[in-house]
Amino acid sequence: MSLIRIRDVAPLKGFRVRLTLTDGTIVERDLSSLLFGPIFEEIRTEPARFREVRVQEGTLVWPNGADLCPDVLIWGGPPPADPPSVSGMTESPQETTSVPRARG
Repeated sequence: MSLIRIRDVAPLKGFRVRLTLTDGTIVERDLSSLLFGPIFEEIRTEPARFREVRVQEGTLVWPNGADLCPDVLIWGGPPPADPPSVSGMTESPQETTSVPRARG
């Protein structure tokens, strides 16, 4: 199974984008809650800067070096696990939420 990534982006109103994925799916996402921290300051405050978004190596990037995790953009977190590869899973990936465990 190959990873699904972003193939194309179209900025929409506000902080919304339309993403075309490598499997042909088209999704719209509101990025407003993801644009935090100093690197996103100019992108949040100047609409023209937000609209400079482009796709590079399967994710969204801006000319100032800002980028976003493709898994968060596509899935809202890590991609769903392939059910046969997860031992003991009794629910479908869409019905579960996994939380990373601390190792130590």
